[in-house]
Amino acid sequence: MDLKLYYAKSIFMSNSIGSMLSLATSNFKACSFKASTFTCSYKGNSIGFVGQERYEVGSYSYRYDHSSKNPSLLTERLVLDAFDDEYGGVVVNPDKLPFETNVFASLLRSSVSIWRKEGKKGIWLKLPVEKCDLVPIAVREGFKYHHAETRYVMMTYWIPNEPCMLPANASHQVGVGGFVMNDKNEVLVVQEKHCAPELFGLWKLPTGFILESEEIFTGAVREVKEETGIDTEFLEVIAFRHAHNVAFEKSDLFFICMLRPVSSDINIDDLEVQAAKWMALTEFVEQPLIKGDNMFKKIIDICIARIGKRYCGLSVHKVVSKFDNRLSSLYYNVVDDQQFDGCST
Repeated sequence: MDLKLYYAKSIFMSNSIGSMLSLATSNFKACSFKASTFTCSYKGNSIGFVGQERYEVGSYSYRYDHSSKNPSLLTERLVLDAFDDEYGGVVVNPDKLPFETNVFASLLRSSVSIWRKEGKKGIWLKLPVEKCDLVPIAVREGFKYHHAETRYVMMTYWIPNEPCMLPANASHQVGVGGFVMNDKNEVLVVQEKHCAPELFGLWKLPTGFILESEEIFTGAVREVKEETGIDTEFLEVIAFRHAHNVAFEKSDLFFICMLRPVSSDINIDDLEVQAAKWMALTEFVEQPLIKGDNMFKKIIDICIARIGKRYCGLSVHKVVSKFDNRLSSLYYNVVDDQQFDGCST
């Protein structure tokens, strides 16, 4: 008997053709029947059950030999629900993964074998947190951790016997700092509530990390607002720092942004900030930790040069590329062609 149905190993092994057919739904259509064989054709989506669990996997062919003394299903095709990516690999559908570990183990092992024969390259396996019991199984089958988020773990498997070409996990964290100066030549500064002992008492620029899918310029405006309550307008990226092995062996990009204040009343964030104030620029730069640190001093020198129109930073411009048809932010400077001592903004 040839059936097109979905695989659930623990319930599909049967000694009677009657119990096998009881699994078929109205989507199965009988085509022929003989004493020892029964042929069915399948149309539509089939559903597998393990206990009360309902899930879907790919469409497979099985042969049931009723004449055998110990009838069994001989699998011709057994693969997890997945789609091809643009690089010759596959991405497993996380929404259709079974909860039952034995079923997942059989499906995963068979899928890798089939994809290997089909010449696939990388496999992306996203395991939701509610299916965390599947993680050890994937590890035993040779999958490697790629990255993790709050709701899932991403794992990968490189099939070819050659160096892995899958992109690595994100290598950088991105931070921003806001240089905000009012018309009184006062700089907006904060003292952090939690800091290294050597930085205790330092008045510094408001800083923080940008969020997922957040622009650099909007992240700078947001951080200043959260820490000080001051509303600002982004002007330019003045400079950025690139450092390595900063946190959990990741690299760090830190962008210094010049912002224009559009409010003046300070309202600090009690969770992160000990104090905030408007501080005279001359007093700010005379702090021992600022004067004694080459990087801090250079950042402030650049900001002062920008105020004096002796330096031009990078303003943001929205552009669309034909490569991906997406709106992106391109940062570059625009200098007056007649006078190269200032920016156009």
